[in-house]
Amino acid sequence: MKKLIFSAILIFVSSCPLLSGSITNISSAENDSAVIALTGDVLAVIKERDFDKLTGYIHPIEGIRFSPYAYIDTSKDAAGSPSGFRLNAYSDQKRIWGSYDGTGDPIEMTVKEYFNRFVYDVDFLNAEKTTFNSKSSHGTDLDNLTDIYPGCVYTESYFSGFDEKFGGMDWRALRLVYKEYEGKYYLVGIIHDEWTI
Repeated sequence: MKKLIFSAILIFVSSCPLLSGSITNISSAENDSAVIALTGDVLAVIKERDFDKLTGYIHPIEGIRFSPYAYIDTSKDAAGSPSGFRLNAYSDQKRIWGSYDGTGDPIEMTVKEYFNRFVYDVDFLNAEKTTFNSKSSHGTDLDNLTDIYPGCVYTESYFSGFDEKFGGMDWRALRLVYKEYEGKYYLVGIIHDEWTI
């Protein structure tokens, strides 16, 4: 009888890591879903160009960086604090946001112009596919997201293309990069991606 009870206890104890692992997976899945839901909220704010509300989603300490293409150029891409973003959001003053693919010319635009071309140029709120920590496609640019944003999570809102004559070369993606701070996720990066030369 003692052997039977001992065997039952041994089987139960040895199965505990499996139980623990499934709880971890559930928590992870819930976390993924929460970040994807947050992306929906952020995209709704971006779609409406409600820059005051968007400021509340920006990381309070690290601020935010805007990258027009997959390659994140920390020396050229526009970056700033939440208050700096709010200050410039409704201004007609142009600033440099990075460089155009192919020519290397500076991207000189107002915040509204930049958002129209390099943030919400298609209806990402109703994307064909939204993923957590994975990418559906990429251009010829080096993709250094995980190098620049270690320990962060991201979502990708993706369209495979819009016009058949382009054979999928008119795909678009928008990646929102989040970093946790005091138990809440905040935006640290907005990366636009498309087919590049």
